[in-house]
Amino acid sequence: MSSLPPSSGSHRKHAAVWAGLTLGLSVILLALLMLFISPSLHSGPRDLALGVVGSQDRAASVAETLEDQSPGAFTVQSYGSADELQEGIRDREIVGGFDFTDPDMTVYVASAGSTAVSGTVSNVGATMAGGMGQTAEIVDVVPLPPGDPTGVGIGGLAFPLVFGGIVPAVAFRSMLSGQRWWIFAGLTGFSVAGGFVVAAVLKYLFGSIEGPLVPVAASVALGIAALALPLAGLNECFGTKGFTIAAMSMMFVGNPFAGIATSAQWLPGGVAVIGQLLPPGAAGTLVRSVAYFGGVGGGAAALTLGIWVLAGAALWFSGPSIKAFRARKEKEAVPAGN
Repeated sequence: MSSLPPSSGSHRKHAAVWAGLTLGLSVILLALLMLFISPSLHSGPRDLALGVVGSQDRAASVAETLEDQSPGAFTVQSYGSADELQEGIRDREIVGGFDFTDPDMTVYVASAGSTAVSGTVSNVGATMAGGMGQTAEIVDVVPLPPGDPTGVGIGGLAFPLVFGGIVPAVAFRSMLSGQRWWIFAGLTGFSVAGGFVVAAVLKYLFGSIEGPLVPVAASVALGIAALALPLAGLNECFGTKGFTIAAMSMMFVGNPFAGIATSAQWLPGGVAVIGQLLPPGAAGTLVRSVAYFGGVGGGAAALTLGIWVLAGAALWFSGPSIKAFRARKEKEAVPAGN
């Protein structure tokens, strides 16, 4: 009776590994496509607050028209004057608005809040004016700087923020192994230095901001610290597994869900909520608020980042105790005599 060559079992094993890796990596690729592309495909106007200069009846009429054209895209409130409407935009109560008091319609937007939103409001206003036989004048109440008229600078912050949080946590731990205080000082020091570097590039190289440097630098620094300290703290408490899971979550969920380029209002509801609870999204919101709106609308984002920083510091300083507790439990779990 003939027997199979000794290598047959090895071939089967290699074939199984090949098939398993091919399938597994294909699933991962599909998941990444869904995470990075799906939010953009399903993005669009969602409950965007608009103002209308005029009576409540006028606002109600505009709201009805908008609802017929784009269900669920806009909410409308009335303002007594164009000045009040513009103040509402600066205070971030609304993202734009329409004034029908002149012979031609005036459309107010804030491109600094989001070019996607301001472009949509402009188009909607122009369409509405055309339907009434009028022309629409576009007034940008909070414009982007001339050096970066499309907002590319701040819009591209998501990946640098994630990178700036993950890499230092690895680098300082590797180069200062066992030096806990030096590692912590390195992470906090880099957060501050990184904040000023990013803000200086945005201001002086890209022309993305025109206002004071320090508030933007502080916002970026808080965003970096809100990533770096929790990652380092998780590594202290749970080792490489804790760090890896958290870093991958920030990279593959926090990054695409941040909505920095378009604003959270442009993303699907659930995605926007998750993104704003994670450091990249909160940092992007805070930076845009301090850069263009004097900090208005950035309170919740600052609080979110502060909680992440405090949680990271708590994990870092609790690390030795948690490690000792886990080691003791593992030792107790080993049966006597083993």
